[in-house]
Amino acid sequence: MVVVGVVGYVKTPRGLRCLNTVWAQHLSEEVRRRFYKNWCKSKKKAFTKYSKKYESDEGKKDIQAQLDKMKKYCSVIRVLAHTQIRKMKGLKQKKAHLMEIQVNGGDVAKKVDYAYSFFEKQIPIDAVFQKDEMIDIIGVTKGKGYEGVVTRWGVTRLPRKTHRGLRKVACIGAWHPARVSFTVARAGQNGYHHRTEMNKKIYKLGKVGQESHSAITEFDRTEKDITPMGGFPHYGAVKDDYLMIKGCCVGPKKRVVTLRQSLLTQTSRVAMEEIKLKFIDTSSKFGHGRFQTTQEKAKFYGRLKA
Repeated sequence: MVVVGVVGYVKTPRGLRCLNTVWAQHLSEEVRRRFYKNWCKSKKKAFTKYSKKYESDEGKKDIQAQLDKMKKYCSVIRVLAHTQIRKMKGLKQKKAHLMEIQVNGGDVAKKVDYAYSFFEKQIPIDAVFQKDEMIDIIGVTKGKGYEGVVTRWGVTRLPRKTHRGLRKVACIGAWHPARVSFTVARAGQNGYHHRTEMNKKIYKLGKVGQESHSAITEFDRTEKDITPMGGFPHYGAVKDDYLMIKGCCVGPKKRVVTLRQSLLTQTSRVAMEEIKLKFIDTSSKFGHGRFQTTQEKAKFYGRLKA
């Protein structure tokens, strides 16, 4: 993530209200694409006038005045951070995802200064998460389209001889109240829902250029990359920093997910346990997966015909 701005909120009787936003001087092309529907046909003028504020004394005074205003009136400070989508070589998308991340701890003035100090700086994954931590994953699930009640809600099928179909709910409610209750299973959209999955344990944190990025463990010293043979199906090769988590993750391949630290203080044995990985399987995920490395496969088959 790259921090490109800071936004301040004031508390009102109707909830939080945005007071003002301060942006960094230099914004990369990937985040400026976020402000356009059609980047290639646009004049690409977003933030060109704003960045000139930093070049003049009057502009610097204006930015400082906005920051002082935040320090005086705001109660909630959040940074604006965007993803580095260009690092994802397998994706066609060039438009970065932009999100707000709340700054906590200390008084408001310290929060604003802390947020401002991160402008145009990258925040690596190991600055936020550590191995053996419990995290939450927020994302949108795989879309299934319009589905019936048996698949969507798991209701029992009706007997075979039923007139007008059997994958139905037999009775959708009494005569009165004369409306269908929301608790009755109905057909409709299934999947593509926003979900938060809690308490996912981090098994491994891989950094580019370090041994942690490979699939070498204390017990298995075979030199092999974390990417399985033939790549991850529908994704490709992992070339940047990564997190290995226990269990599944919401959404299809390549869908953006938000990771956050657990909101609760973890005290259970499972959460406090230190994980020592013995073996990481790098066999092909597209087939039966007989071999761990290409060298192993070549050794088994010998020289093949040209």
